[in-house]
Amino acid sequence: MCVAIPAQIVELLEDDNAVVEVGGVRKNISLSLVEGCVVGDYVIVHVGFALSRLDPEEAQKSLDLFAKMGALAEAEAAGA
Repeated sequence: MCVAIPAQIVELLEDDNAVVEVGGVRKNISLSLVEGCVVGDYVIVHVGFALSRLDPEEAQKSLDLFAKMGALAEAEAAGA
């Protein structure tokens, strides 16, 4: 199973590259598959490539869901 995650573009770089941030972690990715991205946009990222732009509200819903899943996993691990 593969998971693509929403990330916010925080810096545009040369050659269709960008820096994105998810949960305080920054990563360089390629924007070569998505046109017209600007700083502040949310994109779906998979294996270092932006696959599409994402509405900010939808991005936040996904990020909130990932945070809840992480909290549940931590609570389960602490109780085991």
